[in-house]
Amino acid sequence: MTELNLHKIEKKILLSLVNHDKIDVDTLASNTDLSMDNVRRGIEWLKYKGLVSVSINKDSIVQFASEKSNDDSSSNKTKNSNSITLPERRIVDSIRSKGQKTIAIGDLAKISGLSNIEFGVGMQNALRNGWLTKAGDNLNLTQNSEKPSDEEALLEKILKQKKMKLSELNDQELHGFTLLKKRPGYIRETIEKFFKISLSSEGKKVVPTIKKDEQEGIGTITAEILSSGKWKNEKFTEIDVSSPVRSYGIGRTHPLTDIINEIREIFVSMGFSEIEGSIIQSCFWNFDVLFTPQDHPARDMQDTFYISNLTDENIDPIISKKVSNFHSKEWNYDWDIEKSMQTVLRTHTTPVTIKYLSESKLSEGRIFSIGRVFRNEKMSYKHLMEFHQIEGVVIGETVNLRDLMGLQKQFYSKLGLNKVKFWPTYFPYTEPSLQSMVFIDKLGKWIELFGMGMFRPEVTQSVGITNNVLAWGGGLERIAMIRYGLDDVRELYDNKLSWLRKQPICPL
Repeated sequence: MTELNLHKIEKKILLSLVNHDKIDVDTLASNTDLSMDNVRRGIEWLKYKGLVSVSINKDSIVQFASEKSNDDSSSNKTKNSNSITLPERRIVDSIRSKGQKTIAIGDLAKISGLSNIEFGVGMQNALRNGWLTKAGDNLNLTQNSEKPSDEEALLEKILKQKKMKLSELNDQELHGFTLLKKRPGYIRETIEKFFKISLSSEGKKVVPTIKKDEQEGIGTITAEILSSGKWKNEKFTEIDVSSPVRSYGIGRTHPLTDIINEIREIFVSMGFSEIEGSIIQSCFWNFDVLFTPQDHPARDMQDTFYISNLTDENIDPIISKKVSNFHSKEWNYDWDIEKSMQTVLRTHTTPVTIKYLSESKLSEGRIFSIGRVFRNEKMSYKHLMEFHQIEGVVIGETVNLRDLMGLQKQFYSKLGLNKVKFWPTYFPYTEPSLQSMVFIDKLGKWIELFGMGMFRPEVTQSVGITNNVLAWGGGLERIAMIRYGLDDVRELYDNKLSWLRKQPICPL
């Protein structure tokens, strides 16, 4: 560390610290003639370079209460920027204003202009201070009434200094503080942090190398310095390339959007075409065509968002008849077309896929969809009520489960996931069905990702598809959690700028 590594602000701070063991920020700003912002900035620079030490002390601060009283009447305590009058002082002043030293209690209550509560408190304190003595129903003014009480002395000092440290109060002021603390609306006590700055051992070594201002090198290159040739005979201040630079919060797309676009490109590169559909679907396309019985638990309101006062009566009678026959035969119950007309927020993207296949009558091809789906679930670190789902579908006469497993491995490899394994599972509308798992090196464990399988004949034959249909899909947020190292899926939607700005645009 050489002297030329230091900014002028840093030099001023270091030189000011030479004759002080520890100094607070306010005193440092006064000694260096720097603004508070420059002092704080310089301290952070020097702290980063290890040239100063910063210690934090806490102290109780006593200051005038800024809260307004609920009672705004004239009987309330008198306050302004220059004085404060306690009720007991107003009582004494009221007696003195009459030019007498003795007064009946009843008359005093009238002329004081105080509320009953304030008058009662004022009387107690005036008697306690020895300002008044009581003789029957009369009050006598004493010579001590002109002497300020401990409370008044403390208030006067606080009003002058704005605030005081509790540790700096003398015994009389501490007594006044104890009394006033019991009386709301006059003072308040807060805890403040105080920063003390001192030279570190490294800083003490650097200070002797600091030159005077007139010997400093050129810190900023200007047109005048270049045109005059002054730069030829001058030294330039060195630049500390290890110093942290200012970060800028530039605009960018959301990390989740980046992953959606990345996955869309992967599908396209594998020969898939994207399809889209409405997020509102009838139970017919969301459940019935997909061979999900009408008494299946997934169709309960606890798992699905139903839309009230909205039905879909535009159901193809030919398809519905086939669906009815399959349900009645395989599930052994009477299929109800009225239930199929109910509408829901789609629980997966498959109704969009099967509806597209029904309308296009593809004999072979590759399609995919990326869209929002909705589940009536309790939100947790791994579950959302609204999330994105990915789905890929391949149609062909000879495609089989081995082809599907190969496509899955190819898809995962393009995401940088190369260790993949599968095991059998169950889904209502595919048979056979598999679940895929990928190994995450950072976590050192296997993570469950997508479900996959071949559409059942009960599904494909209902919509007039004769060839095999392979499909796989799952939640996109799970991939995002792996990519960005998150433990809570809700962090993707917290929109914390600190997290969003530090995410790389092209994560490895």
